[in-house]
Amino acid sequence: MRIPAAALFALAAITMGSWWPTSRNHGGVPSSEELAEAARANPVTLLVDFRDDVSDAALAVNSYLEEPISRFSSNDRLYRIRFRTAEEAEAAAHKLRQDPMVESVDHDVQVSLFPDEVASGPVESPECAREGKVDTAARSFPDDPCFHYQWHLHQVGLPAAWKLGQGDGVLVAIIDTGVSRVPDLQAARLVPGFNFVADNEKADDDHGHGTHVAGTIAQVTNNARGVAGIAFRAALMPLKVLSAQGSGSMGAIAQAIRFAADHGAHVINMSLGGPFPVTPVRRAIEYAHRKGVLVVAAAGNDGRGRVSYPARYPNVVAVAATQWDESTTFYSNWGKEIDIAAPGGNIRVDQNGDGKPDGILQNTLLPGGKGDGYLWFMGTSMAAPHVAGIAALVMGAGVTRPDVVEKVLLDTARKPKSVAFDGHDDHYGAGIADAQAALNKAQRSRGAATLGLGVALALLGLGLIAVALVSRRR
Repeated sequence: MRIPAAALFALAAITMGSWWPTSRNHGGVPSSEELAEAARANPVTLLVDFRDDVSDAALAVNSYLEEPISRFSSNDRLYRIRFRTAEEAEAAAHKLRQDPMVESVDHDVQVSLFPDEVASGPVESPECAREGKVDTAARSFPDDPCFHYQWHLHQVGLPAAWKLGQGDGVLVAIIDTGVSRVPDLQAARLVPGFNFVADNEKADDDHGHGTHVAGTIAQVTNNARGVAGIAFRAALMPLKVLSAQGSGSMGAIAQAIRFAADHGAHVINMSLGGPFPVTPVRRAIEYAHRKGVLVVAAAGNDGRGRVSYPARYPNVVAVAATQWDESTTFYSNWGKEIDIAAPGGNIRVDQNGDGKPDGILQNTLLPGGKGDGYLWFMGTSMAAPHVAGIAALVMGAGVTRPDVVEKVLLDTARKPKSVAFDGHDDHYGAGIADAQAALNKAQRSRGAATLGLGVALALLGLGLIAVALVSRRR
């Protein structure tokens, strides 16, 4: 039975409409200068991505000694090859790029935590470690005793947004230094991840950065202890790519992105980066995007007009950092690739006069690995998880396509108090992320999409009835 074309057109028009945006493109094409800089950064080591169908036998006879990035190299064929001199590496790179078995050749540049993250000194808040006394008659939400120091959550529309959603059913992958179950994360939902540094399943933190990032996204909230997190009903997947010294390889990051996409992550947060592009990372981001994953990354802390990689790539939400007064911070990178801004903090000032530094407060490991504490950090590394957390809230509200989630985030971002601009700003992107506005729009849009689908199905039903009547008359 043939369905009337008008009915099919109505179904397509109503269910897609303006709510089905096209993918945003940062550009992200590396310049010849960037490629030359990458070669100078690590002149004797190549990152080679062979075709997935290349056999072990073919690799064994190619005259190179391939070093696996991790156990997953046996599947994705991503390897590191070391040479004695830069000249040998360059000659091999030229030869490998002509090889039909090879998809890409890059210099294996290292990635690290951005400068100024902890250099100015995290400041511990011992009073947050004490569990609050819960008076059920006068209990407020949330009851975390140091929530009042988290000015940064108020800046993005909390706690009002929690009335609309709390991130239920969403999985956020944290590609970082790992995540440890510090006291305020004991009851958090953690799923198995992977350690790409040690090549094993133990993805605990041995630095503190990743645990701090995890807390901003999904710290256990309303537990009469410590502080709060944005999407506290979301689950976390720790993917360790950075060592205890805060450094790692771009190859590991590429594999971690694919791992997250293949193991059910809805959002990926990357609070790390560097100045150099690497093809396998870009392709891994494209792969994750095709599988429905929203990728969020920090813009970088160099205080210059050049957004870092991977935030610079297409299909990544690049996040700049604000401080208490809603100005962008002295360290936050800027440029046309900036999509949105969120609190990154500034521990050098106390603008709100609460007697504490204006950093981002979370429960994490103490420097040196001696216990845990409630520490203020600053950086675009701290800004990115605010956006990842809000994205988890939006996805928990039923909006799941990454392009659509990003559109919600950008459309609802608010303009800062003291800066006026229309459209896009190189320092703020669309503006400061607003969880409450984003959830309101998500719920309205989801309702409209549901209504549209219902109307479309009704029209389709009428079309089928019309066909039946015509057929009966014949």
